[in-house]
Amino acid sequence: MWPTLKRGVAAGGLVGVVYGLFTAVVVHPLTASLAEIAHHGGHGHDAGAHSHAVSETTTAVVSVGSGVLWGIFLGAALGLAYYFLEPAVPGSSATRPYVLAGAGFLTVSVGPWLALPPVAPGMEHQLAASTRLVLYAGLMLAGAVLAVLGTALYRRAGDRRRGVAAGLAPIVAAVAVVPLLTPTVVTAGGLSTDLVAAYRGLVVFGQAGLWFGLATAFRWLGPAPTNLDLTPHETQI
Repeated sequence: MWPTLKRGVAAGGLVGVVYGLFTAVVVHPLTASLAEIAHHGGHGHDAGAHSHAVSETTTAVVSVGSGVLWGIFLGAALGLAYYFLEPAVPGSSATRPYVLAGAGFLTVSVGPWLALPPVAPGMEHQLAASTRLVLYAGLMLAGAVLAVLGTALYRRAGDRRRGVAAGLAPIVAAVAVVPLLTPTVVTAGGLSTDLVAAYRGLVVFGQAGLWFGLATAFRWLGPAPTNLDLTPHETQI
């Protein structure tokens, strides 16, 4: 178990640095701009160049450090999941890390976002924090159930192409239907719908990229595949 766990932690550390830099360079400036728009109607104020530079540097350092810690945490979770669940995960040794990363993204992010989408600065929750916490945990469980259901449907289909379609069907249905059935839980404040959509899209892109990077780094740090690790189709190729 320890080699696989260390492999996940190492992958998380590497990808966490990239994710932290992405947060500091891309996400934080957008967040600051949205906060300025929400609180001042787009008319900023000069708080002093020196203090602003110090604040930006501190925020960048915190963003990178937080990204590394988040990456290590998710990498460790991926490593443990791979160790315990790898025999039950469909695909070859090269694709299983991506399947598990997709399941993690579905559980940790996509599931909760179906009813609790990312909140941009200036937006306000209509639900109490305790209610959101319970709802978030329930939606994470729902995301995990969708991942397990998708895997089961993939295995039952037999054929790879039909299996992929069958496995994605309940996930796509949930993503399309659940947001339409859930009430609005946030107010947009002074932000336009386009700005809110851009912010949410950036958050989704960042988290999806983080999970994809984790799977790629985890595979890259692992042992080289042999013919025993490959499916008959891959061996022929």
